Amino acid sequence: MDIPALFFAACEFVMREAALFAAVGVFLLGASDLGVDLIWFWTRLKRARGAGMAALPAPERPGRLAIFTPAWDEAAVIGAMLAHARDAFAGTDHVHYVGCYPNDSATIAAVLAAAGARLRLVIGPAPGPTSKADCLNRIWERMIEDEEVDGVRFKAVVLHDAEDVVHSAELSLFDALIERFDLVQLPVLPLIDPASRWIGAHYADEFAESHGKELVVRVAIGAGLPSAGVGCAVSREALAALADARGAPFDPDSLTEDYELGLRIKAAGRRAAFVRLRGGPGRPTVATREYFPATLDAAVAQKTRWMTGIALTGWDRLGWSGGLAERWMRLRDRQSLLAALVLSAAYLALILWVLLLAAELLAGWTLQPFGPVLTMLIAINSGLLLWRLGMRFGFVTASYGWREGLRALPRTLVGNIIAMMAARRALARYLGLRRTGAPWWDKTAHAFPDQLPAE
Repeated sequence: MDIPALFFAACEFVMREAALFAAVGVFLLGASDLGVDLIWFWTRLKRARGAGMAALPAPERPGRLAIFTPAWDEAAVIGAMLAHARDAFAGTDHVHYVGCYPNDSATIAAVLAAAGARLRLVIGPAPGPTSKADCLNRIWERMIEDEEVDGVRFKAVVLHDAEDVVHSAELSLFDALIERFDLVQLPVLPLIDPASRWIGAHYADEFAESHGKELVVRVAIGAGLPSAGVGCAVSREALAALADARGAPFDPDSLTEDYELGLRIKAAGRRAAFVRLRGGPGRPTVATREYFPATLDAAVAQKTRWMTGIALTGWDRLGWSGGLAERWMRLRDRQSLLAALVLSAAYLALILWVLLLAAELLAGWTLQPFGPVLTMLIAINSGLLLWRLGMRFGFVTASYGWREGLRALPRTLVGNIIAMMAARRALARYLGLRRTGAPWWDKTAHAFPDQLPAE
């Protein structure tokens, strides 16, 4: 056998092995996705449609809410965010705490410029950035001090980031539902930046599906509800219990303290709810809206943090406790690295297959047909892929309209590329954390919209 033919045979062998690995992996991941889809359809049959804020019961014991916003290097957005929140929450009983660092004078100045009667600036003792959870703990300590001085106990803590566009109805919703649940999570609907239709907008596709279906299913089967860290309220009692057990309500050693918070609340036997309501007839969903990273490097950096915190260190920190439903959802949370490996194998097999077909046509070599098992898996996976794209189109269309629903189909490729790039970085970062054990606040630059979305 001459060298070109030997090279062709070697490439064919690699292609077949990669294709088989990818086909098995895609089938297993697709079957899990299909199971979630079927449960979601079942919940739709049981759920009342078109519910709005008017369907909420009035709170039996209206109370004061604390809003926590940790801020490191957020001078570009924090002023506009606080101004909008002040107007949106006017007339409600709340105090908005913003946590800053002594070495971040620009953010401190922006917060001071937005000063109001319900705004509290909290400057921690340590220079930043520490972890985001550490900043939240400093805010918690200040809130406890204010309770002692004012003689008023807060009812719940609402979490928001410095770039969030808050909804004017959310505090009323939290005040009503936190009496029944210890964690109430609203949907997060990313804003679509026209200048980043393919990178920044892929977050809209993913959140439309995860916050339209995945979280609904988690609640329906009794699994823990991970907090998104924004647009959520946690009862004061639940946070106090965590503080009593661990010394602080938020774990400063965690990269994804919001995700872990929801699961720890479930592990403590407390109830959580994911609430998706319209502001009124014909009005948009009550949700938190914000811009997500618009550049490739920033998107990969954010996905790296999520993968490291949830799929890797989350495995170490939280383990596999809970029943079957909980373990299934934790498996789904932690499958991102495996999914990236499967995708890499699939794209490698596809590229080699195309090149081998070209070589077959040009050089006359013979490419052997796939065996029956691989052929069957490819056919099944093709059907699962079409189903998956149809679901993605439906959820994105429901939140953003049919044009974005169509764009979401090719954006799936963008999301896959970002995930594969982030997986490599996440593994390297995890190994680094294993050596140092010191997490840091790995944040991206944020933007606040010039024109606010309609409510």
